[in-house]
Amino acid sequence: MDYQAVLERIADDVAPLIGSGTPAEYIPALAGVDPRQFGMALADLDGNLYGVGDWRTPFSAQSVTKVFALALALAEGGDSLWERVGREPSGNPFNSLVQLEYENGIPRNPFINAGALVVTDRLQTLTGDASSELLEFLRQESGNPGLGFDADVAASEQAHGDRNAAVAHFMAAYGNIDNPVPALLEHYFWQCSIEMSCADLALAARFLARHGLRADGSRLLTRSEAKQINAVMLTCGTYDAAGEFAYRVGLPGKSGVGGGIVAVVPGACTLAVWSPGLDARGNSVAGVAALDRFTTLTGLSVF
Repeated sequence: MDYQAVLERIADDVAPLIGSGTPAEYIPALAGVDPRQFGMALADLDGNLYGVGDWRTPFSAQSVTKVFALALALAEGGDSLWERVGREPSGNPFNSLVQLEYENGIPRNPFINAGALVVTDRLQTLTGDASSELLEFLRQESGNPGLGFDADVAASEQAHGDRNAAVAHFMAAYGNIDNPVPALLEHYFWQCSIEMSCADLALAARFLARHGLRADGSRLLTRSEAKQINAVMLTCGTYDAAGEFAYRVGLPGKSGVGGGIVAVVPGACTLAVWSPGLDARGNSVAGVAALDRFTTLTGLSVF
């Protein structure tokens, strides 16, 4: 398949949507990002890259990093993690506290903020430095040693992180957080502040298309664990629009409020798309449309 031609066709098709939506206004460091940007990259199983638009431009990965933190927590600590976080769609906004009380402090899934905090807490216990461990993993898998944190974004999130702090303290009251909450929040905010391009993300996620094999050929996850992560991405990866995303796109995907989305075609390739304008549920307007066009044009999906 001529992936480059497919991406160029997609870029033409979604051009009218670029600039639609609104950047994440509740994080001041993201609010001023120009929404008239669009990039898309594809990495095949061998690491060959294809891209269009702003596919080499770094942006704030935000919640897309939750996929990689989950993979590391499973690789380091095994499936006991699932005793502390569920695998069900939440049906509520990503920063909601509503379900935690009547579900005894156990988050619905690892991709809402509460669940991601539990994953980061587990990774901190296993490694002693969750955010740095994650950054080093992303550098290795993307082949880009220059990846780093955006200190301004991390500080912005810290200054406006009261709801995340409330969620973390609430779960700590139920015994579902092991580390001191201030330290946990610091690692979580640094994790979300990692800057990556579409090219970096597509390469870094290849282990999910390669059934758990890392870029160097070593095994990070078992085939079963890779399938688990892809399944949770499909059902829970795009906030409370996961059902619509699965219906339209039909691929495991994880979005972030920086405007990025990473998607996986198991056994074939990975995709990353970025456009900062978000819809009401926090997903990139042009990004979702681009992935929809990809599956339509190529016939590649998990269904």
